Amino acid sequence: MAKEPLNVASVLNMIKDKDVKYVDLRFTDPRGKMQHLTMDVSQMGEDAWAEGLMFDGSSIAGWKAINESDMVLMPDPATAHMDPFYAQTTMAVFCDILEPSTGEGYSRDPRMIAKRAEAYMKQTKVGDTIYVGPEAEFFIFDDVRFASSPYNTGYKLEYIELPTNTDTAYETGNMGHRMRTKGGYFPMNPMDSAQDMRSEMLSVMGEMGVTVEKHHHEVAAAQHELGMKYDTLTTMADQMQIYKYVIHNVAHAYGKTATFMPKPIFGDNG
Repeated sequence: MAKEPLNVASVLNMIKDKDVKYVDLRFTDPRGKMQHLTMDVSQMGEDAWAEGLMFDGSSIAGWKAINESDMVLMPDPATAHMDPFYAQTTMAVFCDILEPSTGEGYSRDPRMIAKRAEAYMKQTKVGDTIYVGPEAEFFIFDDVRFASSPYNTGYKLEYIELPTNTDTAYETGNMGHRMRTKGGYFPMNPMDSAQDMRSEMLSVMGEMGVTVEKHHHEVAAAQHELGMKYDTLTTMADQMQIYKYVIHNVAHAYGKTATFMPKPIFGDNG
């Protein structure tokens, strides 16, 4: 049975029950990157959820000029979830960006664009619902180095699975379990070195409200995929931001780095 979406009253109760110290207001810039502003919980009473909070949008690339920088962050209580990556108890919530002079949704806010697309579809009677099921793959590396200067230009990637490590001398010995180029689809451990990390990613995503399905190794060495269940356009956009956020932070906790670059390794899959 589907859970009832959160409203302001239930979010305020959640803040009290979980002894929330901070509320993290999150939004997406025109390039698709998630941004955030953290509010002390004392500032997040009913008025904040009804009227929104002012912020300076002039430094967000592609948004406002400095002389018209005031914008409104309008938190969506239905998206509230606890963030497990902060030391202080923090609730995260996705926000719409509004024009302060009119209260209308900002035309360059990606979340508002998604909402307007859904509304336009209903208005034109093309359909009732837009369902989206993204398949976002990513790479994990142990070490990433790059430079672009007159004296040093290039990059170097390192990961224990890479076929370039077949002759690497490790202190504990080289066990030889390395994937050949394009040979990473569904291998078992020990070749698949990230089973536990992917399981943790999926578990954390589930705790943050994403409906999760599966995970597996992808075709290239160091390439992985987690599966989410499809949902409506704006909801799926929010969950895609959680997906990327969790992958980056769980990988970081493991001492590794994750990237959604489509094809970081020449000659292998992407």
